[in-house]
Amino acid sequence: MLANVVAMETMSALLAAGQTDGGGAADAIQVQSVWDFLIKGGPMIIPIAVCSLAALTVIVERMVVLRRVRVMPSGFVEGVRAAMSGGISSALEYCQANTSPIAEIFRAGLRRHHDSPERREKAIEEAGAREVFTLRKHLRLLAVVAAVAPILGLLGTIFGMIKAFQTVAISGDALGKTELLAKGIYEALITTAAGLLLAIPALIAFHWLSSRIDRMVFDMDRVTVDFFEETLFAPSPPSMSRSGDGSVSSGDNGRDASVSLAIR
Repeated sequence: MLANVVAMETMSALLAAGQTDGGGAADAIQVQSVWDFLIKGGPMIIPIAVCSLAALTVIVERMVVLRRVRVMPSGFVEGVRAAMSGGISSALEYCQANTSPIAEIFRAGLRRHHDSPERREKAIEEAGAREVFTLRKHLRLLAVVAAVAPILGLLGTIFGMIKAFQTVAISGDALGKTELLAKGIYEALITTAAGLLLAIPALIAFHWLSSRIDRMVFDMDRVTVDFFEETLFAPSPPSMSRSGDGSVSSGDNGRDASVSLAIR
């Protein structure tokens, strides 16, 4: 609604600046308050205002939640590596003390340190999917508002046009019908303007927040793959065995470290 208010104030200023002279006498156009201007839009302004409030709430809430310091705290991976010197349990305790999404993903992988690489990888992917879903929470509402707001505005305009033509039809003053029709159309178009003024910033915010989430997911995927390939998925040193003839042979008892841990 803040975008709507700013736009309405601009429109009011333009109305005041566009004063015209008629018959040698200047008639100043009365500048209406933003509230009066919106009220003239009719009852469809109410759902548009509700959508505006919902969109503003989601934008502010997501901007707070999607701060990088809350999603991927600086120095977290280095802290886990340092904690690994005390064993898996120490690393788990370090992750449990952190409530960020990246900590949840690391914790899921560390808990499965005794399992096969496939099961460990699956646990990491499932934890990643849950955290991505949480990051995208409420974003769909922004997309819905961006799609619905112009339709609500158009519906309000249609209702306003119907009312305007009905008023003209029942008016007995033939000379004043043009003014009545112009006034009705003017008031009917307010809802279309309000709907567009809401939809445009909502759509921009939706794509901006989605892009921010995509970048964070990419970074989480990268650091997760690097960490677990360097630690739990790293191949063990080859064992050395001596044959009967005294020669030394090496046997690779390790596992392939090229395990995909992509967060979906």
